[in-house]
Amino acid sequence: MIASVDRLLIYPIKSLDSVKVDKVKVLSSGALAGDRQLAIFDQEGNFVNGKRQPKIHQLRTRFTLNNQTIYLGEEQSFHLDRDRDKLESCLSEYFGFTVQIRENPDTGFPDDTISPGPTIISKATLETIASWYENLSVEEVRARFRANIEITGVPPFWEDTLIGKSFLIGLVEVSGINPCQRCVVVTRDSQTGEVYSNFQKIFTTNRKNNLPAYVDTTHFNHFFRLAINTRIAENQVNKTIALGDLVKL
Repeated sequence: MIASVDRLLIYPIKSLDSVKVDKVKVLSSGALAGDRQLAIFDQEGNFVNGKRQPKIHQLRTRFTLNNQTIYLGEEQSFHLDRDRDKLESCLSEYFGFTVQIRENPDTGFPDDTISPGPTIISKATLETIASWYENLSVEEVRARFRANIEITGVPPFWEDTLIGKSFLIGLVEVSGINPCQRCVVVTRDSQTGEVYSNFQKIFTTNRKNNLPAYVDTTHFNHFFRLAINTRIAENQVNKTIALGDLVKL
């Protein structure tokens, strides 16, 4: 069994669409450079995300990282620095309330601030989960669970074996911390926001039944968890994770 990095995804603006990259540097915080570096906030200082605003699912975005440009739909484009005010105005109009875009180039805005490293999942896991549902593609499962690093060459849920262990991705030393707790966002269509009936019940039943025998169940106080949260030590700063890197315990 040879585990390797098959896909790398970063999310330049938290809760919006991903960007596929061939390689990415590690920040001193352990986060990936450019991942969730920007986030949308309301006037009360709360994240504007799928948990609070289902309408965000219908917001289609593309990014070109080399010139720091975001495209909304097919017509509108904004430079993420120079056009920040215009982008905020456009998003405020879309949501129907005033929003602000904030930036944190050091840690980004991870869901797990204690373990801000990349989230990791296997391709086989995504394929297995897609098989649990009618009319749910692997790409849709990927879009719902929004992991950073996808591993190939391993069986489903192999990533759970990395919890509580140190391992290498290429030359980068990584610590697996815990299975990522999920929220209402994954129960919705990533493009429309439409709720999939009984998504959580189907997921938790199958997740429990498909947990490999070699996985330590003490990490699971419930089974609405998928992918693993990680930490990367500060001494790994500026090292690179790339497609094809081997994952070794």
